[in-house]
Amino acid sequence: MRSSHLAIALGTLFCTAASLAQTPDPRAVFTKACAACHGDDGRGRGASELGFDTPLPDFTDCDFAARETNADWHTIVHRGGPIRGFNRMMPAFGEALTPEEIEAALERIRSFCTDARWPRGELNMPRALFTEKAYPEDEAVITTTLIGEGNDSITHEFIWEQRFGPLNQMELILPITRADLGDPEGWQSGTGDLGIGVKHTLRHSLERGAILAIGGELVLPTGDETKGFGNESTVLETHVLYDKLLPRDAFLQLQGIVEFPTDSALEDEAVFRAAIGKTWTVDAPFGRSFTPILETLAARELESGATTEWDIVPQLQVSLSKRQHVLGAIGIRQPITDRSNRQTELVIYLLWDWFDGGVLEGW
Repeated sequence: MRSSHLAIALGTLFCTAASLAQTPDPRAVFTKACAACHGDDGRGRGASELGFDTPLPDFTDCDFAARETNADWHTIVHRGGPIRGFNRMMPAFGEALTPEEIEAALERIRSFCTDARWPRGELNMPRALFTEKAYPEDEAVITTTLIGEGNDSITHEFIWEQRFGPLNQMELILPITRADLGDPEGWQSGTGDLGIGVKHTLRHSLERGAILAIGGELVLPTGDETKGFGNESTVLETHVLYDKLLPRDAFLQLQGIVEFPTDSALEDEAVFRAAIGKTWTVDAPFGRSFTPILETLAARELESGATTEWDIVPQLQVSLSKRQHVLGAIGIRQPITDRSNRQTELVIYLLWDWFDGGVLEGW
């Protein structure tokens, strides 16, 4: 009995040792496959050493490295730079390295950023049409809303979002509307109320797949209120945002807002938004991504006897560029309550993640 127990113990020990021996060492894999160009320190070698002028990324720069996802880096390492619209000087290692060795190289790359304050790019989930994300972003978005019921109108909302530091973001929002105001005015155009906002990430955890943020927005009465393009009051908005990664590339996003008009004649309002979606990628993780999303919207004035307005917004986001930094989405905002007084809206956006390159790059 003792000899059989000893044999089992030795067999287990040898199997464990063999398994550990087969586990690639991240530093060794990086040195063998990556350091010739990217340097042992991850900062990238200069043109005089490389023999070409293409600038290389600095993996120690958390502003760059933290926001990239492992899936994107795995794609580039496996199939080379052109798969994401980058230079062909980044070769494909899909046949030279095993999947385990690629993961080991990525583990080494991740170790160069040592500031844990920067949220990982995996927490930057797809953007819904109305529910804002908790992740701090560098994006430009044009959202177009068309109403074909009652008085026709088309509104373009221009949003510029800019990140500063690891946890913060500022944004500017300017709507421009063209609407049929009926006789005798006919079609009129004008700008709406200017919004200035900030967002701050409170907590984030890649292990838990969750990110929490707070924000505020000041909406100035710059629009033409007589034409219905703006409000007569300055409005202060505060909001809380929570995003959660779910299994199988699904996600949940929640946003709560309270609006405080400075005009005492107007009521404070509470808004709740929720979005749930799932991403499918062609030839995952290499190809175009498709993300159907379902949003639920609720708004209620904070006064006794007020009713809650409910909307539902089915939509689809699609990546347009190879680099996946230009995306489009289309959806329909359908009122659920008070449908006789509220119109169905067709909503479209075009999004450009400008940190990842010019709008015409990466195609």
